Amino acid sequence: MSVKHEQSRAQHDGGAPRSGPSRSQGEIVDLDDDLDDDLDDDLADLDPARPSEHQLAGGAPRGLAWLLTIGGAIGVWASVMLVLSERAILADPNASLACNLNPLIGCGEFITSWQAAALGVPNALLGTIAFTFLTATGVVLLAGARLPRWYWVALMAGTVAAAGAITWFQYQSMASLGGLCPYCMVVWAVTIPVVVNVLARGVQAGHVPAPEGLRRFLVQERWLIVTAWYLVLVATIVVVFWDKWSLVF
Repeated sequence: MSVKHEQSRAQHDGGAPRSGPSRSQGEIVDLDDDLDDDLDDDLADLDPARPSEHQLAGGAPRGLAWLLTIGGAIGVWASVMLVLSERAILADPNASLACNLNPLIGCGEFITSWQAAALGVPNALLGTIAFTFLTATGVVLLAGARLPRWYWVALMAGTVAAAGAITWFQYQSMASLGGLCPYCMVVWAVTIPVVVNVLARGVQAGHVPAPEGLRRFLVQERWLIVTAWYLVLVATIVVVFWDKWSLVF
């Protein structure tokens, strides 16, 4: 209730003091702010594509924070296992690796190929660093931190680069190397939902401008996008290696 409205009520009552405690202007402003926050929360509930005040301030939903934390930790494990496998091969080219499951699925051929260090640095080492950074981001967000806009933009750019990297390596696996690396597939599996959800959160909060239709689709259908991405990848693997599945089963 505004101060003007309080004065009008007092005049209507003949200037007599009203019974009960009166509210100061500061209390009225605080009440209006609380009502505005409640209204924002209600609108966010009615419109899932609408960012919350927490997101606008740089925060993230707990679901996304957990995804970054758990997905990052799994990615770190897979990357470290690739690093250890590479060290084992360098020490003994005939070493038996736990990731070599059959003629189709194994990591031995991958870690000794030029594709495994396309940028001059082992992909596994870069992955370890990137996923460690991702895990730390998730932990910070779980603690309630609010990150600046530039951080979110950088995180979005990093996930787009990661999406390009795994897509390129998927092509190399199917078209050139002719096999599947199990640890690499773990990295693919965790990268896909991270990419989609980070982009959805960034667009939702307005950190990167996007048309309204695209924003709503990316935010509301992000898990549909993840599912479709998985299905396309699995279907492609099945078709490309159709003649080799007899080596597995």
